[in-house]
Amino acid sequence: MSDSSKTPSSSGTLTTVAAAIGGFAIFALIVFIAYLPKTPAPLADGVRTPVQRKAALAELRAKEKAAATTYGWVDQANGVVRIPIADAITLTIQELNAKK
Repeated sequence: MSDSSKTPSSSGTLTTVAAAIGGFAIFALIVFIAYLPKTPAPLADGVRTPVQRKAALAELRAKEKAAATTYGWVDQANGVVRIPIADAITLTIQELNAKK
């Protein structure tokens, strides 16, 4: 025989409601912490911002292009020069054809 006419005690209902509210509060706190706007940490010494890295890369590429397309001294005391890549290819082809 089941006693289905029994109503839950008010302390049991109060505990259930308190647990539900507590669970919702914990969930809300976790979501709030997860989506807080994050402020970036201060940059350490030697770390560059993206703008600084982009400027440094542009400067490096300009130097590399100048070195690959212009004449210049590598070691003037020993007579070592730098020539453009296109001229180096032409000279190499001429030397290889002359050996045949």
